[in-house]
Amino acid sequence: MFRCPSTTLPTSRLTSGNLPGSSRRFPLASPAGRRQEARTASFAFGVAASIRRVALAASLAFATCLALAPVTADAQQDAVAAAAPDMASGVPAANDFDARQKTLDSRTEANNYRYAVAQHNCYSKFFVNHCLNVAREDMRVVAADIRKEQLALDDEKRADHARQRDEQAAIKRAQNEADAPARAAQDERNAQAFDDKQRQHQLNQAQRDAEAPQRTANEQAYQQKQQQHAIDQAQRGITPSQAAANQKAYDAKQADFQRKLDEAHQQAAEKAQQRVEKQQRYQQKQTDAEQHKADVTERQKQAADKARQKAEDDAKQQQQLEQQQKLQQQQQ
Repeated sequence: MFRCPSTTLPTSRLTSGNLPGSSRRFPLASPAGRRQEARTASFAFGVAASIRRVALAASLAFATCLALAPVTADAQQDAVAAAAPDMASGVPAANDFDARQKTLDSRTEANNYRYAVAQHNCYSKFFVNHCLNVAREDMRVVAADIRKEQLALDDEKRADHARQRDEQAAIKRAQNEADAPARAAQDERNAQAFDDKQRQHQLNQAQRDAEAPQRTANEQAYQQKQQQHAIDQAQRGITPSQAAANQKAYDAKQADFQRKLDEAHQQAAEKAQQRVEKQQRYQQKQTDAEQHKADVTERQKQAADKARQKAEDDAKQQQQLEQQQKLQQQQQ
């Protein structure tokens, strides 16, 4: 990063009384004392010339630093000129906070630039500290004015934000109030549906409770049938292993029957799909044939129109030729 050279001048140990023109005088009345005073004055002039040379070198270095700085005087003047219309109008746009903020930022940058230039110029003057104090005071006055406007802008931003928030809240309240009847109706429908489901559940529960004895009786009858079936098989001499084998064979037959039934359903579905596809292809062919017939009719009509137009053009040309021949004969 480029750094500007220090512009601080070396502090001289000479007092104002040792400089030429000072009211202070050496209390020497002899010629030797006057010669000593002359030598001291010459030395003071030499020191002052050295200080001026150092100040000139510091000024040149600071000017080079300003030339390399990203913010130049022209840029600052352009920023101030761009912000001048808004400042001259007195009252910027109602919600143009960004433009006003840019204007304040530009004024701040311009104020800082002027202060830096004033600081640079002060080091070429004799009363450096007094010049620096004046420049700092001027900078503080402008900065205080900018700060005042910044605070006012911040207050307006907060007020506008609060207004927008209140507007959004009002819109939301109005929307909620507008949607309140619909929500109430929907809540009523939901409550009614819930009540219906509760009543249906109670009816189903009562029906199950009423059918509980019948289910118990059916279970007992089934158990009795199983027992009677086992007794009948024992009487016919069928052992449990044979009964298991018979049950297995029966299950196999049932599975085979179910497989064949599923295959038949699948084949029927495939055939139905094929019929639908054939019907669609037939409909598409009929549509294509009608379109082709319409296209042929249109082309024939266009050909007839062209032939009729050509005949008319030929007749017109023949008529024009006959008229030209008549004119030629009349001219002869």
